[in-house]
Amino acid sequence: MEDLILLANAGADFSLSGMWTQMGFFAKAVLVFLAVMFLIALAIIFERLRAYGRAKRQSLAYIMMLRTFLQERKMQEAVAAAQQHPDSPVAKVVGAGLREYLEGLEALREEGPDDVGDFDLVDAVNRQMERAKERETASLKRGLTWLATVGSTAPFVGLLGTVVGIVNSFQGLSSDGGGGLGAVSGGISEALVATAVGLIVAIPAVMLFNAFNARVESFHIDMNDVASELIDFVLKEGRYT
Repeated sequence: MEDLILLANAGADFSLSGMWTQMGFFAKAVLVFLAVMFLIALAIIFERLRAYGRAKRQSLAYIMMLRTFLQERKMQEAVAAAQQHPDSPVAKVVGAGLREYLEGLEALREEGPDDVGDFDLVDAVNRQMERAKERETASLKRGLTWLATVGSTAPFVGLLGTVVGIVNSFQGLSSDGGGGLGAVSGGISEALVATAVGLIVAIPAVMLFNAFNARVESFHIDMNDVASELIDFVLKEGRYT
């Protein structure tokens, strides 16, 4: 048994540098491609973590200010505060609704040759906020498609490298006239590295993709809740604000 192990190890260097040196062009290309995928995923992860962190902090700050402004009916101040929180999806949605509300009030008070008649102010505010929510949801999901692509394809890219590596190993065994385990052990171990690297790239990408989707859903709930509060405020104020 010991002789068999020595024979297997005789022609193979199982260190990372040794395996890289012995790899063929295709195996190296697969590992380089997986490294590029990993860097892309890493860049998206750090960018989204920063974006979601800023969005959460600014949203909480704006919601606290908004409640005070609405209680005191300081609409212009609420709009100005929304502009001071540019990274908050809640502030952008509510700010769009507040601007539509103030413009609608002004339009309802004006009469002239360009007057288009009466309109539903509440519906106008609601439609404006719905459009803003769609834009902000799309912005919050930016980059997640790439992260999902990395997570779903990296294992298959690694598996492709493994399959090709194993095929090459057995072709080498056949051409050597049956060199035994030592003739293929190095090639198989190098091929399996591709699968391992693919999984290393895919696992964190999938986990963080799911976590980021949960964060987006949380922001969407916040936007809906605050938008509903604003609609309630508009309904109570009517045209007499």
